Amino acid sequence: MDISASADWGYLLALALTLVASGAVAGFLAGVFGIGGGAVLVPVLYQFLTILGVDPAICMHVSVATSLGIIVPTSLRSFMAHKAHGAVDLKLLKSWLIPVPAGVVIASLLAAYVSGTELKGIFAVIAAVIGLRMLLNRDSWRIGHDIPGNPVRAICGMLIGFFSTLMGIGGGVMNNTFMTLFGRPIHQAVATSSGIGTLISVPGVIGLMWAGWGEPNLPPFSLGYVNLLGVALVIPVTILVAPLGVKVAHALPKRVLEVSFGLFLLLVAARFALSLWG
Repeated sequence: MDISASADWGYLLALALTLVASGAVAGFLAGVFGIGGGAVLVPVLYQFLTILGVDPAICMHVSVATSLGIIVPTSLRSFMAHKAHGAVDLKLLKSWLIPVPAGVVIASLLAAYVSGTELKGIFAVIAAVIGLRMLLNRDSWRIGHDIPGNPVRAICGMLIGFFSTLMGIGGGVMNNTFMTLFGRPIHQAVATSSGIGTLISVPGVIGLMWAGWGEPNLPPFSLGYVNLLGVALVIPVTILVAPLGVKVAHALPKRVLEVSFGLFLLLVAARFALSLWG
């Protein structure tokens, strides 16, 4: 654990302000786009931590792991609320109790050996794919009339857990896409995604703590790659600021929000791609 009593208080203050600013920006954008926050939080955290001077080799790892730490309580709270309204597909969720965490574990083991550059590349590619899907989305797009059985279902669950962990997201965007392509209503997909977020974030946080254990250049107050200060500061800020984004969202048509989020993801993908080639 990198918690040092001799830590530079000026740096700690800068780190705290950086994390609060990250939470404010991410919370607002998450409210606008109706996304759990990981897809927004990771690039925002990365940008702010880079400005602060965190080691570029681990900056992406810290952003991804801290994002998952923030998702843990929010996904649990969201899941309980959706479950109380009977909106969650519990049958699908139960069938993914092993495949999704299995994908998370594999990704966590891999994270110990993947470079920050490779993590940025993975995020950029998947963000670009999701962004294009948002821009070109049609309600009529369907692959099938119902979610397939095993082994296809198990493989899809494992892939959602795997890539979501490496991106630091709760899997909502991926699961929503998966379920709606197989004819499920978007409200059920969103509700079920809250449970997927729990299946991903809890083992993901534990795995990334392990993966980063002993890393010498972590920011203060880190357990492995998970920055506890970030988790503690960002959660209340995002909760406070997100309603402002929601107000903006309600003033805009659904299609405008889809296109805006698609463009945001493509911008993030382009930003990461340029940094890889720079």
